[in-house]
Amino acid sequence: MRSLKSRRDGFHHESNRYSVKRIAPRWFLINRFAHPGPHATYLKAAMNPRITLLAACALCASAQTRITTPLGALDGTESSGIRIFRGVPFAQPPVGNLRFAPPAPAAKWGGVRDAKQFGPRCMQLPLFGDMNFRSNGMSEDCLYLNIWTPAKRAGERLPVLVYYYGGGFQAGDGSEPRYDGESMARKGIVAITISYRLGIFGFMAHPELTAESSNHASGNYALMDQSAALHWVKANIAAFGGDPSRITIAGESAGSSSVSAQMASPLSRDLIAGAIGESGSTLTISTTLKDAEANGSKFAESLGLHSVKELREVPAQKLLDAVAKPGAPRFGICVDGYFFPESPKAIYVAGKQAHVPLLAGWNSEEQGARGVIGREPPTLANYKAAVERLYSNRAAEVLKVYSPAGDSEVENVARSLAGDRFIAFGTWKWTDVAAQTGGKPVFRYYYERARPKMTPEFAGATANLAGGVTRNSGPVRDAPPPPKGAVHSAEIEYAMGNLESNKVYAWEPDDFKVSKTMQEYFANFIKKGDPNGAGLPKWPTVEGGKPAHVMHLSVNSHAELEQHRGRYEVLDTITR
Repeated sequence: MRSLKSRRDGFHHESNRYSVKRIAPRWFLINRFAHPGPHATYLKAAMNPRITLLAACALCASAQTRITTPLGALDGTESSGIRIFRGVPFAQPPVGNLRFAPPAPAAKWGGVRDAKQFGPRCMQLPLFGDMNFRSNGMSEDCLYLNIWTPAKRAGERLPVLVYYYGGGFQAGDGSEPRYDGESMARKGIVAITISYRLGIFGFMAHPELTAESSNHASGNYALMDQSAALHWVKANIAAFGGDPSRITIAGESAGSSSVSAQMASPLSRDLIAGAIGESGSTLTISTTLKDAEANGSKFAESLGLHSVKELREVPAQKLLDAVAKPGAPRFGICVDGYFFPESPKAIYVAGKQAHVPLLAGWNSEEQGARGVIGREPPTLANYKAAVERLYSNRAAEVLKVYSPAGDSEVENVARSLAGDRFIAFGTWKWTDVAAQTGGKPVFRYYYERARPKMTPEFAGATANLAGGVTRNSGPVRDAPPPPKGAVHSAEIEYAMGNLESNKVYAWEPDDFKVSKTMQEYFANFIKKGDPNGAGLPKWPTVEGGKPAHVMHLSVNSHAELEQHRGRYEVLDTITR
């Protein structure tokens, strides 16, 4: 709690120019004439400095947490100098005829809108255990953003961070504590999380949807939601003390892929000043609009639905239940000809993406060895057979660069190949091509800090791929071996300065050391497009097409020349 002095000082904010001495008589007079009869109580209160000051401070606090935007006024909250505005609509609810349609601009609201509570999370299945949402339930009406600002007034022009959550485009929410923006705000940054549609609601394509669209496209609504949020931020963030010309976008996993997508799209690329990607990119996306339409048509037919009108009339929960059934299709990004005029890879190769500084990387154990060899024992014979199944006539090329010397090395090499296939290769390709065609500095990292042990309360729980945990009532049959490195999504709390929000792990002093370093790098990059700063190990840039220096983020962070470029070059030839 702030001291009485600091609250009194805060009362002299430019938006409320009355001093305590001037406000007290006005308060007294209003109450005196509003209540006829004896006035001794009011007079006593008005002459009591402490009561007067408390009343004044209450008015001051209201003024400090109220902001007027072009769409209307917002009343948020305050946490030790950081003003917080939750559940702010950046688009109209995507319901009714706006289901399976691009987001429509948010409508103005009358009066003062309460911005103290997170909005609902978007429709999703519980795929990743307890992701620890703070959202106000779940709904199709979910296009809201949350703002943490250290600015005391409009016009401070602080750098802005817009963060996209992960979850495979199937789950997640901007209310998750690991993405909380307060710690970043204390670094002098206006931090924002947004929500975007997921799964079928975010990516349903269909010939009839394409036909009704003035853009001659369908699908990718989730990416358009993210773009709409960027446009809202550009138009409104100055009221929160942010600089609309200094917007850095960031995200992890699906959020990282989203960053690469927004950089590539003509809808967003001119809104961005910098980009941070944590494990993921869209440079391996090749699904065509025609294929996505066929996927949507097949799903609609499986439900006995024959028109878009019928699809829009189905209750949201019923659609969600339908995609949860075995054999149901999965909905994801496609090259639609509108959000992506051509494939993301083609856009980057041609240098048509946003030319802004990029910081991106991946973790040391993005996926376990089972991602390649399954549940077979980790032997050379089983590993070779698995690679041959995966790569057929190209297997020899892969085995040449992912080559364990003996059984004892199989698990480690298979783990590397699994992680590269899953997400690391796409992230590598993004940074490599951006360094060649983007015209701005690129910084690559390799995150190595493994999480510590779980607290006794969560002993026996299973950590999930995209966050959250599953509590087990007893021993887990055929459980995967414990990780030896930094698993997928492990770095989020470190980068955002939110370790203490995660009660699952018994954090150690070294964890806080890694978090401090990583957050400082990120904050520096958001402020000036360069992670380097006083007291931090030097982080070199990537030179496109050449072996790159990579920042290894761990207890003793340091830069090294990349060791496995040949592996990614082989995967690149295979995926062309």
